[in-house]
Amino acid sequence: MNVKTQTRTYKIGESVISAISVGAILILIGMAFVLAQPSSLWDSLMTFARDLTLDLVPGTLISLPAPANPATHTVLYTAAFQFFIGLGILQILLLLIRLMIQSPIAKTAETFGSLVYWFGASYLVSTYLNNTTTINEWFMFWAGTLITLGFSLVARAIVLFIKRK
Repeated sequence: MNVKTQTRTYKIGESVISAISVGAILILIGMAFVLAQPSSLWDSLMTFARDLTLDLVPGTLISLPAPANPATHTVLYTAAFQFFIGLGILQILLLLIRLMIQSPIAKTAETFGSLVYWFGASYLVSTYLNNTTTINEWFMFWAGTLITLGFSLVARAIVLFIKRK
């Protein structure tokens, strides 16, 4: 296969992956609104936005946005959990497609890192954001999100390192 044919095949494969990604994300957004029924997810989002205030991060002098009543937003937290699980499953699908079409290792590593992040984020939502969420748990969730982002980057680096060997 010549370089021109390989480039065209790569572009078609990446276009298919992009179309699947965008379509799946739109489906997941729609499902989040449907699964939130009988509550209105839109109303929950608006209530959450109105509830945001600046609050001190426990043990520091730093103020960051936080809901005044974190425990009152369970509909939103449940929708976020379901959305994040859906994104994690999407990343598994995309990873399998990337492996089948032999995407460049950088793209495969990026997808693997995203898989780690979305499943990690869904775990954090289920662990810290529930009907008994306190301000401490709210900020623990965000600290955990930073840690999960770090794990995601390390996972991406490991895939790149293994492939380079």
